Amino acid sequence: MIEPNRDGDVWVVAEQTDGELHDVGLELLSKGRELADALGVRLSAVVIGEEVAHHGERLIRCGADRVLAGEHPLLAQYQSHPYAKALVGLVEEHRPQIVVFGATPLGRDLAPRVASALRCGLTADCTDLDVGSHTEPATKQTYDGLLYQIRPAFGGNIIATIVNPERWPQMATVREGVMRMPDEDPGRRGEVVAFTPDLLEADLLLDVLEHHRAERTVNLKAARIIVAGGAGVGGKEHFRLVWDLAGCLGAAVGASRAAIDAGWIDKDHQVGQTGTTVRPALYIALGISGAVQHRAGMSEAQKIVAVNADPEAPIFEVAHYGIVGDLNRVVPMMVDAIKKRV
Repeated sequence: MIEPNRDGDVWVVAEQTDGELHDVGLELLSKGRELADALGVRLSAVVIGEEVAHHGERLIRCGADRVLAGEHPLLAQYQSHPYAKALVGLVEEHRPQIVVFGATPLGRDLAPRVASALRCGLTADCTDLDVGSHTEPATKQTYDGLLYQIRPAFGGNIIATIVNPERWPQMATVREGVMRMPDEDPGRRGEVVAFTPDLLEADLLLDVLEHHRAERTVNLKAARIIVAGGAGVGGKEHFRLVWDLAGCLGAAVGASRAAIDAGWIDKDHQVGQTGTTVRPALYIALGISGAVQHRAGMSEAQKIVAVNADPEAPIFEVAHYGIVGDLNRVVPMMVDAIKKRV
């Protein structure tokens, strides 16, 4: 455990693969900027790999005041032990007060290892972060400037706020897509600090024989319009209605977990707490009841249209426009109307 350093930076761990920055690190810079400004400290981005210092300029344009770029030939491909060793050493040297990771496969593997080595807490899969105070009920001691780590709990039925007053750094992983992408400012200036982690060949516990990277079949995060289907669609053959409406609108196709679990569509299309968080200009929910886990992934769409046969479906609580009816009748009418206007 590191003693609390209330002057320490806010850190965002920016992921990269094959020389490309992942969106989640840039998204976290927008929230990191808010946290750092609220605490009156610097925002630092940390990027680790073989040749990564060149990413510093973009990370600064996206809000970082400083970029710590760890470069070493042994970091060319991600492996848990050397990456964790490099990051733990860096945290021990600089003593940040907050370290935030993306809740990606890499982040979910790396963050717990770093937290365990530092003997500090970690809150996983956060959907929001904030800064505030906390008073211990037993001692009545008040801690100011703590990181509020906000996430769904008990199957998504409540939203929990978790604080870590003493065992620092305060660490969290944050779901992809829940933070907005920052606007890049070409006029921003910052500092890029390159360092060489103290690594040995023995730190590579595995030999990577082959490396395969599968691209997602759909990019829901970038879609301006999404048409999503749920259990109420009624079957794989009826899911064609979702594709038909999406085709007319030039939209991406999404789905609820129920539709995914039923095997009607691939998991890459899943929207929600255990899928992708989206913020499209238009989200059309067909036959989706609106469980809290699904709403957590789409409720910030600019306009939401819901079609459901159940007038009491929770999806209507977040929908801007609701249609109560049989989607097997409603959707063909929508498709026909759209085609007539084209």
